[in-house]
Amino acid sequence: MTCCPAHSRTGAATRRSQGRPNGQTRSMTPPTTRETLAGWGRYPQFEAETARPETREDVLRAFEAADKRPVLGRGMGRAYGDAAVSPNGLTLITNRLDRMLEFDPETGWLRCEAGVTISDLIATFLPRGFFPPVVPGTRFVSVGGALASDIHGKNHHVAGSFSDHVRQVEILTGDGRIRTADLEHESELFHATAGGMGLTGLILSMELKLIPVPSPAIKMESVRVPNLEAFFRTSEASRDFPYTVGWIDGMARGRSLGRGVFMRGDHAPARARSGRGLLARVPAALRDARWVSVPWALNPVSVRAFNAVYYRRVWHGVARSLASADSFFFPLDGILNWNRIYGPRGLLQYQFVVTTKDGHDRVRDILETISQSGLVSFLGVIKEFGERRHGGLSFPAPGVNVALDFPNVGDRLFRLLDSLDERVANAGGRVYLTKDARLSKARFREMYPEWREWKAVRDRFDSRGRFTSALGERLGLVDR
Repeated sequence: MTCCPAHSRTGAATRRSQGRPNGQTRSMTPPTTRETLAGWGRYPQFEAETARPETREDVLRAFEAADKRPVLGRGMGRAYGDAAVSPNGLTLITNRLDRMLEFDPETGWLRCEAGVTISDLIATFLPRGFFPPVVPGTRFVSVGGALASDIHGKNHHVAGSFSDHVRQVEILTGDGRIRTADLEHESELFHATAGGMGLTGLILSMELKLIPVPSPAIKMESVRVPNLEAFFRTSEASRDFPYTVGWIDGMARGRSLGRGVFMRGDHAPARARSGRGLLARVPAALRDARWVSVPWALNPVSVRAFNAVYYRRVWHGVARSLASADSFFFPLDGILNWNRIYGPRGLLQYQFVVTTKDGHDRVRDILETISQSGLVSFLGVIKEFGERRHGGLSFPAPGVNVALDFPNVGDRLFRLLDSLDERVANAGGRVYLTKDARLSKARFREMYPEWREWKAVRDRFDSRGRFTSALGERLGLVDR
């Protein structure tokens, strides 16, 4: 590999040298503070002790100083529920561990620290003709968090999940050792860490393969689908597209249940440009964007009006356009703090995959159950996963994947989600732990039957239960 010339792009080098002559490293334990932490859904919230290490030496000192207390890594805080908070211990926020260390332009392999974000990767490497192999619905996710969640994207049916593109990871395990795990050495630790929700240890760095792309543009097609059956027909006909996803109008009923817009795309040819200039200087736009903050709260009237406009903006047939990578992959990132439109009680996202052969009917049953409940999902996304699955706590599995956002209205919503858990479990499905805030231990064990094998590996590397989260305690994944 060659040294990556952008290794100090995020300001890490400046932070290291401030206040220390000749760039010498400090020897003190990073300071801690008490603060309120929550996931992106803003529910639940915890008071937690936090530290922000800047080097791996900082991490080791903080780990040792915590003594026997629980420890947990936290990236950008985009897990929706309680996965990235250790309320009874020390939460190590890793956004300052953000150095890009080595890059090989011949192969696309990048070695970087865990705090590097998807946004950093795009801003740095898209001008050079490279793009992250898998991206979620937001660019504000660290690569450490991406591996801990084993994130998936619009290309799961062809590219699998994030861990399929990582060949080596450095992990601080519960015994205080830094281990290097890959598919051949410490392979069980590698697989347990992929989707392991940060409970196998603190991810310090990894080697990730970026993919070459011909331009920063996305050649995109939008198809209006009048109902759920039309979505599945369109999805089946779109398998040759590397990126596919559908938006669902969560307020549609009856014959229109599941109506929405199906989007599919691919990286555009070299020199492709948008007629409106949307594609010019995409990386600069990522760095210099002035995000719009939402001044209003959601309500059924405003959502119904928005959904009608959004649905009808696509004419019958196929609408073709060129889009920036930003607008195609991360449409909500242009709205600052969009999670706040759900009000002070926050939101719960319910994301699930059903894997039985009658998965289409199971999804219809779930959407009808939501419709009959009178509770409104203001944002819905649907996609069919590919065949790859990794076991353990990794979420993606062959079947239909649906994500629905609900405002937190309390017990009424929790009762609905409990009933959906039963339907998902009976369909051989599971709930995405990265988005979860309330799944019961019993339902979790039904949905993730390999949890015992995963826990046995985790306990072998952390026999004292040092790496602990609120989610881990709720689901019985850690012993202390």
